[in-house]
Amino acid sequence: MDKRPEDSLKIENIVASAKVTDHLDLPFIASRLEGAEYDKKRFPGVVVRIKDPKIAALIFNSGKVVLTGAKSLDILDRGLALLSDMLRGLGIEIDGTPTYKVQNIVTSADLGSTINLNKIAVGFNLNKIEYEPEQFPGLVYRLDDPKVVLLLFGSGKLIITGGKYAEDAERAVQKIMSDLQGLGLI
Repeated sequence: MDKRPEDSLKIENIVASAKVTDHLDLPFIASRLEGAEYDKKRFPGVVVRIKDPKIAALIFNSGKVVLTGAKSLDILDRGLALLSDMLRGLGIEIDGTPTYKVQNIVTSADLGSTINLNKIAVGFNLNKIEYEPEQFPGLVYRLDDPKVVLLLFGSGKLIITGGKYAEDAERAVQKIMSDLQGLGLI
């Protein structure tokens, strides 16, 4: 049996947010954390790039942090725990073990064959797609369930963004395959 497109799913990036405390002193953090970047004229938070696990943390004075770059939930868990330990090491009180909320999972997949984006644009519900090949080489397809956006490329490769759960990408691939088969386009 040929490989199913669902088998090619690969998480490229997870963005999550967490509240670690009620207030953070950004100039203090930037001056004490190695590699921290802070230029409030350019960005209102401190940027910390962690090497292991490979993840970036955006730290805001509200006590919120945004974690980006994780390729798995395990990396996200480790990244938040390490960031919490780094902040505690500066004498900042962090209650217990902070938990994060996933905001977006970006996943890639391969349908396994080339696709004709012009035919898809004609066959699909026009208020759910955007296709302007002069502007962007992919077709943008918005799904309601799961609530994600797919970027389809003629190569058969696709990007799924907007998901909150890893399963959203699998369901999106199953839906696009069903839609394309229903129109006889794959």
